[in-house]
Amino acid sequence: MAPAVAPAAAAAPGYAYTLAAPAAYSPYGGFWLRVVATLLDSVIIGAVTVPLALIFLLPAIIKLIHLAQANQEPPVELFVPFFLMIPLVVAGVWLYEALLTSSSWQGTVGKRVLRLKVTDLAGNRISFGRATGRFFAKLILRIALTSLVYIVVAFTERKQGLHDLIAGTLVMKY
Repeated sequence: MAPAVAPAAAAAPGYAYTLAAPAAYSPYGGFWLRVVATLLDSVIIGAVTVPLALIFLLPAIIKLIHLAQANQEPPVELFVPFFLMIPLVVAGVWLYEALLTSSSWQGTVGKRVLRLKVTDLAGNRISFGRATGRFFAKLILRIALTSLVYIVVAFTERKQGLHDLIAGTLVMKY
């Protein structure tokens, strides 16, 4: 005699249960990983530049405060240190990014911590010149287009920002 088989339960109308497929693995550094790497790098750069800027600018700031309290017009020369700081900070950040990105690390400290590396389109280490081009493309685009530079990462197939597209680079997981 064959064993009795229980009748199949009817599915409740209007409810379909399916298991979500696991997200496909991507070898590219995605938007949020890159945001966190940028934040880590910003903390590192700020830890160096803010104290140096204060040391460099503090005498001018103190003079400006005293002149403002005395209701006096500050001389133009007093603003020179402020205008000198901008190219010095840009040069420092450029060297930080370009030297580390073209080194055997293939990325900044933030990228290294998150196990990301910058490569050319063939997966090779990039040169200092290409890293420099990538940095200045990012800087110019950031000034012109603000956050659009980074948002593009979320929508491109290989998770490239506009600066990566211009420099022909990829940010890969390792």
